[in-house]
Amino acid sequence: MKLDFDKHDGLIAAIVQDHKTNKVLMLGFMNEEAYRKTLETRLATFYSRSRRTLWTKGETSGNYLHVKEVLEDCDCDTVLIKADPVGPVCHTGADTCFSEENKAGVEFITYLAEIIRDRKENPSPKSYTSSLFEQGINKIAQKVGEEAVELVIEGKDNNKELFINEAADLLFHYLVLLEAKGIDISEVMEILRSRHK
Repeated sequence: MKLDFDKHDGLIAAIVQDHKTNKVLMLGFMNEEAYRKTLETRLATFYSRSRRTLWTKGETSGNYLHVKEVLEDCDCDTVLIKADPVGPVCHTGADTCFSEENKAGVEFITYLAEIIRDRKENPSPKSYTSSLFEQGINKIAQKVGEEAVELVIEGKDNNKELFINEAADLLFHYLVLLEAKGIDISEVMEILRSRHK
């Protein structure tokens, strides 16, 4: 599909979303030149309606928006830009232009699962995750078992920090096991949804 820059006086709306947290960061406008520059430089560039010129987010503050993905809407007059923000996005110093903190919630699990998949498909000798895949499914399953036992042990004590760290270790290795089995975390979520009455 071709974006329709004529519908709104040569501009399209550009919604910017953090690609890790899924938080909506800001809304800007692009003309065709700003859109092309965004795709070429992978830095979010907009058209200022008040100054009537292009501006790249972060060019004065250093708080750039590194573009990871650009999606067009069904009417071809809006884009969704998934980006990696460097610092606060709003000119007020807030994380977002909607006064929300840009913190990763449970959606970070999906992002982490994507990184784990990348470590499997593009192994690195320096990556602990890649080394787990190299050792095979038995080692990965063993690590899940070990981490589960360590979590149970910490669950019986009252040290919250140790318990949370063991919970993180178990969740990480569980995600590695899912990837080793070729199962997406969304499939597990669907089972949980179906059980929720």
